[in-house]
Amino acid sequence: MQWFLLSPILALLWVSVAQAEVLVQPDFDANKFSGLWYVVSMASDCKVFLGKKDHLRMSTRTITATAEGDLSVHMEFPGTEGCYQVDAEYLKVGSEGHFRVPTLGYLDVRVVETDYSSFAVVYIYKELEGALSTMVQLYSRTQDVSPQAVKAFKDFYPTVGLPNDMVVTLPKTDSCTRKGKEAP
Repeated sequence: MQWFLLSPILALLWVSVAQAEVLVQPDFDANKFSGLWYVVSMASDCKVFLGKKDHLRMSTRTITATAEGDLSVHMEFPGTEGCYQVDAEYLKVGSEGHFRVPTLGYLDVRVVETDYSSFAVVYIYKELEGALSTMVQLYSRTQDVSPQAVKAFKDFYPTVGLPNDMVVTLPKTDSCTRKGKEAP
């Protein structure tokens, strides 16, 4: 009986330790990170994601840094009836490049690696429909991703326990692009 009660506690401690090992981009600069990004590839163990990954298309994020170090993020997702839009505040947690997004259930968002001008690898630990999951997203400034970006993404997602069969490269779409527009 004691082992039955102890197992969930040990699992939570393991998750906390695993998250603590995910480092953020050194000297992260939110102002350089601001602007339009395309989500070109994703990896996740989320059951909802895995059930829909073959039907997903490239989405966008328009990011604006705030004076407090938070990020205002405008997301656009292509759907059958146009673009689904969501606005969220990524609230800074401790170090630069580390955020939480309570309105979306994101418990932990970290910009793991970026060169600011072409790509970013973003780690997300979230709760969806009562289940905890890990997601890694590859952002690109254009719909065509560089080999350097793909390498950074492929080098990172296995380190958080995501295998290749949980990865999708998202097809391009013109239905949710804000080309040339600045963040609101």
